[in-house]
This record gives sequence, structure tokens and C-alpha cells, in this order.
Amino acid sequence: MALIQTTLIWVVYAVVLALLFATASVFVYVYQAPRERSAVVSIICIFTLTSLLATVLLLPVDVALVSSTTSSKLGRRKDWATQNRVDNITLTLRIVYYTLYSLDALLCLLVVPFTYFWYEEYDEVATEEGNQTFTSRLWGALKYTIAFALLVVIIFLVGFFVPVAKDREGAHYDYGYFKKLLREGHGERALTFATGLLITIGTIIYIVYTGPGLALLPVAMIKQAPSISAPTLSANTASALEENLERQRQLEGRNEGREGGLPAKDRRELDALVREERTLRRRERLAAEASGEGHNWLVKAWIKVEAVFRPLRLLGGLFLMLVAIFVWISMLLTGIDKAKNSVCKTHCGYILAHTQIFNPLNWIFVTASKVFPIDYVIFLLLVLFLFSSSIVGLATIGIRFLWLRIFQIRQGHTSPQALLIGTVMLTLMALAINYAIAMLVAPQYAHWGPQTYCNRKILPGADQPDCTNDRHAIIPCTEKSRTDQARAVCTPSVMSSFLDRISVNFSFFGVVDFWAQFGFLAAYLLVFVLTLFRTPRMGNYQLEQDAEEDEEEGLLASTGRRFGATWQDITGRAKKQPSGPGPRLVDNEE
Repeated sequence: MALIQTTLIWVVYAVVLALLFATASVFVYVYQAPRERSAVVSIICIFTLTSLLATVLLLPVDVALVSSTTSSKLGRRKDWATQNRVDNITLTLRIVYYTLYSLDALLCLLVVPFTYFWYEEYDEVATEEGNQTFTSRLWGALKYTIAFALLVVIIFLVGFFVPVAKDREGAHYDYGYFKKLLREGHGERALTFATGLLITIGTIIYIVYTGPGLALLPVAMIKQAPSISAPTLSANTASALEENLERQRQLEGRNEGREGGLPAKDRRELDALVREERTLRRRERLAAEASGEGHNWLVKAWIKVEAVFRPLRLLGGLFLMLVAIFVWISMLLTGIDKAKNSVCKTHCGYILAHTQIFNPLNWIFVTASKVFPIDYVIFLLLVLFLFSSSIVGLATIGIRFLWLRIFQIRQGHTSPQALLIGTVMLTLMALAINYAIAMLVAPQYAHWGPQTYCNRKILPGADQPDCTNDRHAIIPCTEKSRTDQARAVCTPSVMSSFLDRISVNFSFFGVVDFWAQFGFLAAYLLVFVLTLFRTPRMGNYQLEQDAEEDEEEGLLASTGRRFGATWQDITGRAKKQPSGPGPRLVDNEE
């Protein structure tokens, strides 16, 4: 029975990995510019995104495996769960975690930078002329990657030799849980330090991008829906462009051979027609992009799927808004609980020994974890929601250095360089999301799951205490549990122990990461309030730097909603327009 349960848990994780690979592939192919697509860049980005999401989504597997060793109804370990079997489970999880964390660090600090410089080194003209070979290109990329390699070596050396927190009087390390966190080898310490540093850097980026994205994603779904379909816009634009060109030919033909050139009236009309033609050309290009012309089948399929689910955008946006508010409230409650009731405050990064303020989302996870994989489905949806919010924040704000925008993330227009940098930023944000979920969103679930223990003494002749007739003696496992009964039953998840080890051994990281969560909450609240009064500029055609395309973008991303436009986008057929003069185009250049 134990083997079947363990196998089922790992099979579910394998299915999730396949889903993550598909999600990463869709993201890369939808956002990357078709004309600049690079196979190497695409593979590295897909592999990196899959690896980081696999790291985050290993937590429910971790909780399920350690919780499977106990009976939450009886508060005792199951008969098969000997200490040796439990140690084997945690060892397997630890190996998987350390492999994934090491892989994330190497991809973020070495592989992606090398791929960036490898792409930058490519010179099409030099290659055609034979002046650039594979070896010269490889050396050029390696030359610039050496700096990142040195950075990785320095980080691990610092983590290897830096002194960690000591078990000192008055620091509240008398709990067995905290003492266990302080015992580790130098190699494990180096990985702990490197991961803690990356989480801290990712937390800063997470405040800037995920916080606003969490507010923008639901509001954008509610406020934005096309008022005119792409096929209708294309047909109307083609008709207007034909009339425009015909009128230009008439003016030029009527005034051909005239001495002194065109009259002032005709000249003004012709200039207006030329400007109108440019507007129509831009509109024609936008309509083509909206219908997927020039893109591969995956982008076209994605556009069709978006059109099918467009009528559900309003309800979906309202639901996601409620979810975001729910997550925000849960994080705030746990943050207040930690700041007020942490037994060691700054000495251990505000680790909470026992939750004293009710967290509704944490309660949902703990309750759902009693029936696997219900908690996994909820956890997967939450992670994808936060990850999508990070993408929305990245697409809205762009990749910036201070106030200067370096790259922009847009569907079908993202350069390989921007995609690689965006992938590194998403990797760091995912590590921060991992910390936020485990420490603030659902701390009891992430640490212990539904595990309980029987707070009764072991009777003579018995191996474990018996709470069959006393349900009130069955207590949830916490970091504060110090009795022999608790230590014999409660097994913390490997991920929570790893994150707590960062906070205890390197308290600076724990303090910064904890208080930064309030910055995340403030960023969400600020952007959420602003978006209630101002429609966010988002979508496939976000060109903030090009004011000339505002009017055309409005046609494809306005606040009006027409189910007819949705059906036309799905079928690809334009609605026949009645004859007669249409609305005059707004000339943005006048």
C-alpha cells in the first residue's frame, strides 16, 4: 500500500512536469518574434522555465510524501513508517531538491548568460564570408561568460567559509527543530548561501513585477476585450485603403501637367490622404498580427483559443481578482503573525513556531492535503496564477535599468536577448514565489501538511501513544512541538527545512525576505487602486513608446464587448459592413 501511494504521488508529479513543459513551450513560442527565432535560445528558455517551475511544484509532493507516513486521525505513524523508511523518503526528496536548486542556479548564472553572448556573437555577414567560425563564436561567448563563472565561484566560496549562526543563549534555539537546522556540512552550507542570495535578489524583482502583475492581470481581463474582430478590421481597412489610394490617383491625375503644381486646396487634401494611408497601413499590420498572419500554427492556435474563451474574460477576471485579494489577505495575516509572535524575530528570519492568527488559505491547503491530489491541483493553479502575474508585470513594465527601458516583452515581438533576460528574471521571481508560498501564503501546509501527533504518554508495552478515545489530545505538528511523542511522529517537509535553514544560518537573508513581503503587498495595493480608476495599457500591441498607434490599438483593445467580434475571430470571417460613409479616421499626425 505504501509503495502504491508513493508511486502515485511521483506519477502525478511526472504528469505535472509534462504540463509545465507544455506551458513553458507555449510561453516561449507565443512571445518570441518569429523572424528572430533561434532554436538554441528557445530550447534553453523552455528548459530553464520548466526547471524552475518543477522546483516550486515539488512542494506538494514533498508534503504528500512526508504526510503519508502518519495517520492524521490517530496522531501516530503508520505501521510501515519506520524511521529508516522515513529517512529514505526525506533523503530522496533532498537529492531531488538539491539537484533542482543547483540546476536553477547554474542555468541562471551560467547557461543563460552563455546563450545570450552566443546569440550576440552571431554575425550573418561574417559567417557568409567565412570570417566567423564555430570556434571563434564559441570563444567570444565564453570570454564574456567568464565573469559570470567567477561570480558563481565567489558565491559558493563565500557560502563555504562564511560563519553561520551559533546556538547561543537567549536566541530561542532551544527547540529541537532549530538545533537540527544548525547542523549541516560545508557543501550544504555553500548551496544554502547561494540559494538564499538568489531568493533575496529574486524577492526584490518579485516586488517590482509580480506585485503589480497580480493586480493588473485580473483588472486587464475585466476591462479589456476587443470591440471589433480582426477579420472585420482587416476588411474595413482594405476597403478604406483602396478608396484612399483611388482618391490620391484622381488628385494626381487631375493636376498632372498643371503649371505651378497642385492648388493649395488639393495639396492639403493630398497630404491628409498620405497621412491617412500611413495610418491605414499600420492598422492593416495590426489586423494581420491579430489574426496570426505570418506566425506559426502554435501562435494561430493560441489566438483561436483566446477568442473562444473571450466571453469568459469578465467572469474569469472577477474570479482572479477575488483570488488575488484572498492571497493578499492571507499573506498579510501571516506577516502580522510572524512579526508579532515569532519566537526569535531577527535571529532566525521571523520563523513562526506556531501560527496564532487564522490564515484562511493555509487552512484550505491543510484540509485539502488530507486527500491527495486535491491540494496539488490548488497549488498548481496558484503557482501558475502567480507566474502569469509575473509575466504580465514583466510585459507591462518591461526590462529596465532604473527608468530606462532596455527591452520589452510582447507577444510575437520579443527578441531572443529580451527572452533570455526575461527568463533569468522569471527564474529569480519563481524562487521568491517559492519562499512566499512556503513562508507566508500557507506556512503550516508547507511545513507539516496535515500531520498531527498524540499528546499522550506512551503506555508500558506500547510502541506509540494511543489517542483513540481522546480526540482532543491529537494536536497539529508545529516547530514548537518538543515532546518525545511529537519528535517520533512529526516530519517537516524538506523544502521548508531548506528555507528555514537559510533564515536560521544566514539571518540577514531571512530578515530581508520577510520584510520585503510587505513591500510586495504595498505594490499590489497601490497598483490595484490605480487600475480601478485607469484602464491599464496592456495587450498584444503594447507600444507605449509609439504614440501614433494609440488609436489603432484602441480598436483591438477597447473596453467595449461584442460577442459578434469573438465569433468572427474564431471563424476568421469578417462581418459584411453596410454601404455608406464610415467614420473618418483619426489622423494622429495632425
